[in-house]
Amino acid sequence: MTTLRQLEYLVAVVDLGSFTKAAELLHVTQPALSHQIRALERSAGGPLLERLPRAVRLTPTGRAMLPHARAALADAERAGCAARQAAGLEVGELQIATLYSISLGILPTALKAWRRTHPEVGIRLFEHRHTDELADAMRAGQADLAVGPEPANWPGTTQVLGEEELVVVVGSDDPAAKGTSIRLSDLADRSWVHYTPGHGLADVLNQACAKAGFEPRAAVHIEQTAAAPALAAAGLGPALVPANILPPGFDGHVLRTDPPTTRPLTAYTRGTPDPLATAFIEVLTTVWPKLTGR
Repeated sequence: MTTLRQLEYLVAVVDLGSFTKAAELLHVTQPALSHQIRALERSAGGPLLERLPRAVRLTPTGRAMLPHARAALADAERAGCAARQAAGLEVGELQIATLYSISLGILPTALKAWRRTHPEVGIRLFEHRHTDELADAMRAGQADLAVGPEPANWPGTTQVLGEEELVVVVGSDDPAAKGTSIRLSDLADRSWVHYTPGHGLADVLNQACAKAGFEPRAAVHIEQTAAAPALAAAGLGPALVPANILPPGFDGHVLRTDPPTTRPLTAYTRGTPDPLATAFIEVLTTVWPKLTGR
């Protein structure tokens, strides 16, 4: 029978890449660790790890088991946390997974409103580059809820928040900085402040430009979302950014796209959200009009 201890051992070996290091971290002997891994492999019906001379790698069976092992350990930790809260031994913690751009734009306002009504609840934030990476982390049990675009065929609970608008930023002396809106096709011959491959906003920009009939050239590729409007304002090229990440008094020219460029955002959980997650989703839906002007 598979135990949580065996799953903990498996995750430790994978994360550290070594039986020796995992045994040291877990304060057990290496033979005891190896014995438990072999027992887990018998339960799984085949090898989970390939022992190489200087490394350890997952077998296909191990790769299939690992996300479930992480999810089981995360759920066990949350169960213990809930029990300690019920016994009055500790205050609650809400774990939220999201995208970098959302942690810059939407979440600060939501978390400020949350803190006013739930000052005793701690927040742990996990940030990801791409929607797929965020969904995979949620499937593996990383957080209580996620805030981001809805994954395809999500099996859990989803709450639609609304449409997030993306705008074009250029320097105040840019030739395009004349009005309040622009067609993306009018910028087809420009070099853009683009995002690195694998960044979720790289896909958003590429798809929006493809819809307008062109492929954007990159003047620079960036990793940090917050750098995009600053570099665009400095004249490196136009940037497509969520409108809600721009600070007051931003030193650049902002153009709405015609037609509008938007992405739908949701809050989602693996199953029925617990009371803390439910309360936070209610805060999100309450502050949404302030974030979008709708």
